Parts: sequence; structure tokens; C-alpha cells
Amino acid sequence: MLPASPQPRLANIRLYPIKSLDPVQVKEARIGPGGGLEFDRVWALYSADGQWVNGKRTAAVHLIRAIFALDISSVTLSVPGDSRKIPTKSFVFPGDTAAASQWFSAFLEQPITVRYSPEGFPDDNIANGPTIVSTATLQAVSELFDGMDVDETRQRFRTTLEIDGVPAFWEDQLFGEEERSAVRFRIGEVNFEGSNPCARCPVPPRNPRTGEITPGFQKRLSDFRRANLPAWTPESRFDHYYRLATNTRVAATEFGRVLRVGDPLL
Repeated sequence: MLPASPQPRLANIRLYPIKSLDPVQVKEARIGPGGGLEFDRVWALYSADGQWVNGKRTAAVHLIRAIFALDISSVTLSVPGDSRKIPTKSFVFPGDTAAASQWFSAFLEQPITVRYSPEGFPDDNIANGPTIVSTATLQAVSELFDGMDVDETRQRFRTTLEIDGVPAFWEDQLFGEEERSAVRFRIGEVNFEGSNPCARCPVPPRNPRTGEITPGFQKRLSDFRRANLPAWTPESRFDHYYRLATNTRVAATEFGRVLRVGDPLL
């Protein structure tokens, strides 16, 4: 069992149905067939060389807005302020990959293929469950940067599950001292194994709506993490300090179970 704490509960669920694009906030989400959340990162963009086209490689994706229907049955794509007048267009989700491929190809000016996988396209193929962060962590990070509020910090780090009722970096309790160790915990009816502190990529330093880079972002965050590791954090898991949030694994026994905002974390 986890160490005693205040009352941790699931405060926010965000899905990112199209990898690298905007989230949709939901009140509940089912564990999908790959161990992540159903509908999370189930579309991915591929270039002609078979590589992902994402925020790590192509900053222009930050300019695309994606608005989803409440039931995630459709998505409307647009590029506000685009001088080439790429049309705003809606697509059936997740089935209309061919038409969406044409839209992305026109905007990115290269052949793009949109692929769909109900298992999702996780960055971490081993710890491929939902990522977990606390509201207090996001608040602490936002205070490092002038003009950055908590919602922008959420958009930069793109975690799926947010826990409140706990102090900053409380989620560091959800992984163990060694790589092969796992911390078991439950949110509502879903059992998890905490795996590792999530290594961050080139995306968080960029403004999530413009792609503009915040100077010194990585160093400031790394220095802050190094100087403010709580007593409960297994520091042995930090080969570097540009890490935030906890990666998880979810066993096949949990597939189909539902997470709900307000669920306790035990």
C-alpha cells in the first residue's frame, strides 16, 4: 500500500485522440485494449518515410486546432490565422482517416498518412498505461515561468490523469527504487503498476498553441526538480532531472474497466 497521505482523488481526465494535437476533457474513460485510455492517441500522422509526424519533429502541428464532439465521434480541424486558407473541416472519428490524410497533407505540404489503432500509439511501449501527475505539481511548474498558468502547463506536458488533494510531486511515490520494481495502486476500479518518472521531450518547452520555444525551459525545470525532490522520491530513478509525471502499466485484466473523475486513489 502507498504511504499515508491526504485524500488523493482523480480530478481530471484528458484524452489526446490525435497524437500531438489538442485534448478533450472527459468525466470518465475506459481502459482500452492496449492498456491506455480508450480513444487516447488512436490516430497518428505518418510521413512518407514511415516516421511519426508529431510535435517532436514538426513544430507546425502546434498551429492545428482539433475540436472533438462530446462523444468523440467527430473532430473538426482548423488552422487559425493560416495565410494559405486551409479550410476548416470535420471528419468522422476514428473512421475517416483517408480524408483526414488529405487535409494534413495539404497543411503540412508533404504526403501524410493518418493511421488508426484502437490500442493507441504510446511513446513508451513498455509502460504504456495512462500518465499520472498531480494538480499541485502542475501549479508548482507553472510558477517557474512568467505568464504561464496551470492550464497551459497541462497542455505542455500532456498527461492523461491528474490527481488532486496531494502535494507537489506526490506522484513520485508511484514508482520504486529500481527499474524492475513496480508500485501497485488503484484508482476507482482500475488497478495500476507505477513504472518510472516520465522523461520529457522537446515538446514542453514550446507554447502549445504557437510552437514558440520558451528559452531555458528544460534547464529551469531540471534545476527545480533537482533542488526540490521530496523525501519520498526514489532519486536513483533520475539519471537526469528533466522528468515529470509517472508512467504506468495496466494489466489485461483491467481492460474495459472505467475511471471516473472523483475516484479515490488507494
